[in-house]
Amino acid sequence: MKYGFFHPRPWHDQGPAHPAHGLRTSCPPPPRQQAVFGGMALIAMFVTSMMSPILVRRLAVLGFIAAFIAVALLPVFGTDFGKGAVRWYALGFASLQPSEFLKPGFVVVSAWMLAAAQEINGPPGRMYSFILAMCIAVMLALQPDFGQACLVLFAWGVMYFVAGAPILLLMGMAGLVLFGGTLAYQYSEHFARRIDGFLSPDVDPRTQLGYATNAIQEGGFFGVGVGEGQVKWSLPDAHTDFIIAVAAEEYGFVLVAIIITIYASIVLVSLSRLMRERDTFIRLAGAGLACSFGVQAVINMGVAVRLLPAKGMTLPFISYGGSSLIAGGIALGMLLAFTRARPQKNIADVINGYR
Repeated sequence: MKYGFFHPRPWHDQGPAHPAHGLRTSCPPPPRQQAVFGGMALIAMFVTSMMSPILVRRLAVLGFIAAFIAVALLPVFGTDFGKGAVRWYALGFASLQPSEFLKPGFVVVSAWMLAAAQEINGPPGRMYSFILAMCIAVMLALQPDFGQACLVLFAWGVMYFVAGAPILLLMGMAGLVLFGGTLAYQYSEHFARRIDGFLSPDVDPRTQLGYATNAIQEGGFFGVGVGEGQVKWSLPDAHTDFIIAVAAEEYGFVLVAIIITIYASIVLVSLSRLMRERDTFIRLAGAGLACSFGVQAVINMGVAVRLLPAKGMTLPFISYGGSSLIAGGIALGMLLAFTRARPQKNIADVINGYR
């Protein structure tokens, strides 16, 4: 299959992955394309990071509206590239996954609503943000893309918790998510197949998880050597959903530990900075962006080591794909804009909040 310019990852079911099929679908994409994606992501991150929080919020609202409409129109104009999940737009010269750009915009818009709700005589932002989160989660689940739907709900839950939500209410929300998962298991063959594969005590070596598990075991502590790994030639989506298995096989646990440390450092440093932030909107938006960034990495790596059921989610800034990489650059740029050192407002500004 030829990958479009922004096409991040048409991913496969967890059924047997025949080696010949793997050779056809997992051949590494041209590094030049990924270099272009990386350059665009860096530019987006740098430009966004230099903006003021107010400008970031305004642009995020516009981007969110555009991405929301694009996701809503996927059932009409989108394509599944033969994968059974309608997530992409085929633009002829390129392919685009709008849900990747929807996530950072949703976080900022929800943070704005939650912050406005804390103002005196403010709007019911908590209810508005909850309705918005549920609408997006339903749209993503219908694609189906349960991983992204869960990530959206998680980001909203983090911001709601930081905004002071009662723990009992959050527990009720978690119960609602579990209930939704139960319904998905009963009525979605796609979802049920992945859960059954995760709960099975044995790992079929012919599946994606089987190939990934074997690659990680073969890599050991120092890996088999650069370019010497075999899993990338037989594992579908080795360059996207299971890129960490390729890294573990060729570079070993050492590189994986470095990657985990980098992700953890970004999240922890960001949260540490946000703890000192007095502006409610910035604190909520930053927490949502940082935690969703870290959890996406945890989900991707957790799937590869069979700690989580397969989700079809990329590893931020490492997996191949223009949509994921550029949207990640925008999200990290927003986080940098929110955590960048700036003069703190006086108490009157804090009370008045953003208007």
